[in-house]
Amino acid sequence: MVETFDDSRQLQTACGVFGCIASGEWPAKINVAQNIYLGLVGLQHRGQESAGIVTVNNGKMRQKKDMGLVNQVFTDDILDKLRGDLGIGHTRYSTTGVSEMINCQPFVVDSRHGKFALAHNGELVNAKSLRQKVLADGVGLSSESDSELMTQLLCRAPDNEGVEPDWPTRIRNFMKMSLTAYSALLLYKDRIYAFRDPYGNRPLCIGKLVPPDLFDGEHNDNDLPVDGWILSSESAPFYCMGAKYFREVMPGEIVCVSRDGVKSCGQVPRLNGELPAVCIFEYVYFARPDSILENQMVYSVRRRCGMQLSIEAPQEADIVSSVPESGNAAALGFAHQSGLPFVEILAKNRYVGRTFINPDNRLRKLGVAKKFGALADNFLGKRVILVDDSIVRGNTLGPIVRLLRKAGAKEVHVRIASPPLRHPCYMGINIPTKEELVANSVKPSELAAFFGLSFIDVALVLTLMFLLLGADTVVHLSVAGLTKSVEVGINEKPIGHCTACLTGIYPVAVDF
Repeated sequence: MVETFDDSRQLQTACGVFGCIASGEWPAKINVAQNIYLGLVGLQHRGQESAGIVTVNNGKMRQKKDMGLVNQVFTDDILDKLRGDLGIGHTRYSTTGVSEMINCQPFVVDSRHGKFALAHNGELVNAKSLRQKVLADGVGLSSESDSELMTQLLCRAPDNEGVEPDWPTRIRNFMKMSLTAYSALLLYKDRIYAFRDPYGNRPLCIGKLVPPDLFDGEHNDNDLPVDGWILSSESAPFYCMGAKYFREVMPGEIVCVSRDGVKSCGQVPRLNGELPAVCIFEYVYFARPDSILENQMVYSVRRRCGMQLSIEAPQEADIVSSVPESGNAAALGFAHQSGLPFVEILAKNRYVGRTFINPDNRLRKLGVAKKFGALADNFLGKRVILVDDSIVRGNTLGPIVRLLRKAGAKEVHVRIASPPLRHPCYMGINIPTKEELVANSVKPSELAAFFGLSFIDVALVLTLMFLLLGADTVVHLSVAGLTKSVEVGINEKPIGHCTACLTGIYPVAVDF
């Protein structure tokens, strides 16, 4: 039986997954539901449309999910009702499926072996053919979410399966049907299965909860007792929860986490020995700077990107600054490499959400206007190098450049610590259409006619667009420069990253 808690008395107007399981004897000594809540708060930047938690207490599954931010969906009373020994949670923005309650996760599904729950981050690149396969078997689908599609495929029993479901084999069979792009948590009875696609496109890592009185001491992490295990799209929430980073779930790996610990159930290989395709945009924008990806801190990578950008695109100027907070690390790297001082020139309203993942373009544009103010005394009459991490739709940077001009900047030179985004992502990042990307929004021939020229190279399109918006220059980091900045800090082999949104080269064929 699944209990659904309705909190309709209180008006409550992409993705991160998080799981927690208590170690040792049950009932759990730790508050699993509260830990999942804190984990989802730490992953709120990955999705702001809906949130959900499913827990198991004495074999009974309970759930609560709704539209809204994590702290809007869950109250102390609800979390108390969700107490259990293990559970999984999800925070969402829509890549496939509209932003409606029916697509909220985790999904709870009945099977002949009982109920299981699934939370998923990413997007199945061959969803169309998989949906046809499920429908051809006479199975109906109630939503457009890839997670529901995954649950139906995971219900397929392998040959010679015993009384209990062989989840590692079921997951392995699913992964062979869809090689990317997803990371997922599957909750069944007294354990959680974590799995990541063979290309490792979407991140997933493991942490261990340790006793609070030992967390800050000088101990060997391997010797610390374990209160519980947590699984997360990112490691950023770990520290504030009293958890130590343990390791990543490797590309293609299936991990079983129980009260007894973490056990690897093997890996599904990539086709023809191909390289991994870890999403490089996680480093550029999506992940929190304090997260660890591929055993390196995201902040350090972004700082290296700024240093590399200074080498590739030097500029005479008086100060270096950033678009806060997205460009901070890269701007500090640029300032360090160039020898110029870093100075804050923009004040950010911290109560305005991120404009990139709000699904409605009109709201994105309105959000920009109330997002920043100018610290004019810091740059009046000065030549400014303004660094940001990326340009997606171009709704943010143009108004900022005009704001700085009006506030007294002598020159504004824009430096972007990533290459131009030219292609949509079909793997779980909300870059839905090629036309929305600013790098593709004006044809070179149209710009050539505007400037009275016979020809303009495609690489100059973005620069000329921002000259029209008031910037003196604009230069992006090269694809090679970004790849170098990311990979120089990785020690484990093989190394491979997906740059499809930058180059149009996708790791596998896309079938929607």
